[in-house]
Amino acid sequence: MATESRHLSVHIDRPVAEVYAFASDPANLPRWAPGLGGSVTRESGDWFVDTPEGRARLTFAPANEYGVLDHEVRTPSGETVYVPLRAIADGDGTEVVFSLRRGPGMSDTEYERDTALVESDLARLKAVLESAEQSHHPD
Repeated sequence: MATESRHLSVHIDRPVAEVYAFASDPANLPRWAPGLGGSVTRESGDWFVDTPEGRARLTFAPANEYGVLDHEVRTPSGETVYVPLRAIADGDGTEVVFSLRRGPGMSDTEYERDTALVESDLARLKAVLESAEQSHHPD
């Protein structure tokens, strides 16, 4: 059975290398994706995030020049959720595309809720990266 997906995107007025560097660092997740969880820690080479359900392990795609930000979240219950995420050059800016997949047995209400959460996270990523305090220019 095919999985239903929605491709949610945002345009960020920053170069793709800057967007990729920020979004590929799991330590930055609480700044732009707080719905995933609170604090992010690294232990023995693995990344973990504290979620309302407990501790989840994050595994990101290796650093690459293609803007692939895919990651897996191993939930406290042991389920592994694959998250396709891309940063794509768009002129001097970047388009970030998140592919949201409907989970097995997910209701329309739950899918709409997850869509709204991802759209909120993408808007927050845009705001953080476009803010003056995020610029990488020396003082």
